[in-house]
Amino acid sequence: MSDIAKYRKIFDLTGKKAIVTGGSRGIGKALAEGLAAHGADVAIVVKNTVERGEAVARDIRDSGRDAFVIKADVANEADVKRMVAEVMGRWGRIDILVNNAGIIFPGNIESYPLQDFRNTMSVNLDGVFLVSREVGQHMIRQKSGSIITIGSMSGYIINWPFRHTAYNVSKAGVHQLTKGMAVEWAEHGIRVNAIAPGYIRTELTDEVMKEHPDVVNNEWAKAAVQNRIGTVDELVGATVYLASDSASFTTGEVIVIDGGLTLR
Repeated sequence: MSDIAKYRKIFDLTGKKAIVTGGSRGIGKALAEGLAAHGADVAIVVKNTVERGEAVARDIRDSGRDAFVIKADVANEADVKRMVAEVMGRWGRIDILVNNAGIIFPGNIESYPLQDFRNTMSVNLDGVFLVSREVGQHMIRQKSGSIITIGSMSGYIINWPFRHTAYNVSKAGVHQLTKGMAVEWAEHGIRVNAIAPGYIRTELTDEVMKEHPDVVNNEWAKAAVQNRIGTVDELVGATVYLASDSASFTTGEVIVIDGGLTLR
């Protein structure tokens, strides 16, 4: 095969088996569809939005790839074990894991409920640990795999004017967890990376736009050097890259995709 022919296939995921948590809408939906577009079969993990997940799975199956939905809470150890067992039972292997599920509870630190703090860590950080641990055990046996976690620029900065400190802390933890897993699992042929999006247009952003258009337009968009917020489509390329063999020498990285917001 010539180099030109070889390079045409550098993002090929044909036959790869992927899990995307929180894959029924927003960023997760786009990433699930993006992986499928490049040949991967996708298990979509949802906590509550089963019908929306089923719609995504149908679209993926209509495109010629396999897809199915699993209802599971990533913060529940028993659910995670069952979820991974279901995927292994269907496919016998897991090549790609996208940890996308996450929550956010805004609030001032001086009055922030301890339970909200714990719930944030439980999903955003514990969930990444639990799912990665269970999937990682199978990837270790395979001697291969790519784990991609959706972190956030919020792991580097403090969001303003809304108060999101618990979320910031959870995402900073995700970035460190990513690096730790990358170091520990490199000897097993597993790559572990993260993507740190900036402000991205999703249903949540649309809700904020309705109530606080000045924040979205003046605080969020203008803070980025590109003078706008991003789209979910703009995260797909990095995810496909990290999932594919083209990223074979990339591990322990946190790729910031924020329109240049954290540059200044």
